This record gives sequence, structure tokens and C-alpha cells, in this order.
Amino acid sequence: MFVPCQGRARPDFKGSTLLMPAVSVGNVGQLAVDLIISTLDISKVGYFYTDCLVPMTGNNPYATTEENATELCINAEVYALPSKELVVLQLRSPFIKNKYRPFCQTILAWVKSCGFARIVLLSSSHAYQRNDQQLHGTSLRYLLSSVVEKTIESTLKKLNGKELEQVAAFPGVNDDEKVFHIPGGGITKLLFTESCSKGIPMVVLLKFCSEGDNIPDALTLADYLNEWLHLTATQNESSSIKSSRWKIPSSWKLLFGSGLPPALF
Repeated sequence: MFVPCQGRARPDFKGSTLLMPAVSVGNVGQLAVDLIISTLDISKVGYFYTDCLVPMTGNNPYATTEENATELCINAEVYALPSKELVVLQLRSPFIKNKYRPFCQTILAWVKSCGFARIVLLSSSHAYQRNDQQLHGTSLRYLLSSVVEKTIESTLKKLNGKELEQVAAFPGVNDDEKVFHIPGGGITKLLFTESCSKGIPMVVLLKFCSEGDNIPDALTLADYLNEWLHLTATQNESSSIKSSRWKIPSSWKLLFGSGLPPALF
């Protein structure tokens, strides 16, 4: 359930694109969303109240001054940039066991009630579980629901990604039946199939990766999204400055902890 910030009127999201991450391997989608919010300086307009995520609270992850550093953030927050018809839902904690499906149903009900034009889900998948086809070429993939396939597929085919390959549902037994396999993708497959069954326009952009320092993966995924939506780039931008366009959030200083205490030495 969406709750607007105190003192704010309920915003009108009709016709906007909803951008959100899947809580997936390497947290790549969440890191990419961090880059987009920080770079575009998108304003927080509310919260998404749900019992499907582990509760958490913390300081402002996009702090720029001492004054706004004390603002609190929670596990699911909504940001909006009306000039680009963009709404961003950032998720900051993992899902509670057996809560994937209720969360997906809640999100899709909210999308329908608000009249969003489409959902764009940023995700990732285990690189070590790729099949032979997926080992060749780019590590970027896309998935399109049938509602948007005709209008968007030609554009995405021109970019640095490929449509996610299907794999045999029962390898060695029946190789004719194909399914999407997204290991480590969290809610990605469920949200995509639910969107398809309900006729909701949805685009999934994902990257194969491994756990570790996933900042380069997040930059690559953000670049991929930007090639399509042109959130920060100009048409004539040189490819040599792609990733330098992104503003790193202040919270990333502690991405791997606060370092070793000097007392150890």
C-alpha cells in the first residue's frame, strides 16, 4: 500500500513508468536504482507499506549535507520525477519467507489502480548457472511481456543486450518444453509471469553476475537502461564516458563496511 510523505498530496502516477529492482544476486538491481535516484536527484514522495519485506530503517542513503543526512529511510520507498514521467520504487531488504507471491500481487494491483504505463524491473542472475547459449556474447538480457513486445522489442534489439533464452523444462527427458530459468533472480520470474497473465506491460532488464564487488555490474545495468530510456544521456554522447555520468550515492562509502579499526595495528 502506497503512503504519501507527510504534508504531501497523493501524487498522480497515471501514464508514468514504474522502475523497481528485484532483490537478486549481488543486489545489482538495487544498486542500479541507487545510481538513478542519486544522479537524477529524484524526490521521495512516499513509502510502500508491506509486511512482505524484512523491516529495516537507516539514515538517508542519498545524503548531500549534514542536515539531510539525519533523514530516515525504510525498506520500501517511492520516488518520483514528473518531468520524465518516472516513478521509482526502491527495495532495501530481503523478502520474508513465502511472501513473494503476496508482494507481487500487491504490486500489480497498485500498478493497475495507479494507471502506470509499464513496469521496468532491474534484476540479475547467477553467472555460473548459464547454459551454453548464454555463455556467448553480452551478459545483458531482456524479457518483454506480450503487451509491450510489438512496441519495444525492435528498440531493445538494437542495444547491447539479447532476449533471455529459454531452457528445457526437463533436460534429457523432454527438450521440447521450454521455460525461463532465472536462478538468483528473486521475484523476477514470478512477477514477469504474473504480469503476462494479467496483461500488464512489463520489461525486465537483467545481468548475469557473481557475488562480490557488484558496482561494475550496477553501472553496466544502469547504462543499459539509459541506452533505452535516455534518462541522463544525449543522443550524441560518446561511449567512452558512459559510466562516468552516474553520481555515486554517499551511502556507498560503507558498501563493504567501515574498514579495519586502527587499534588492530
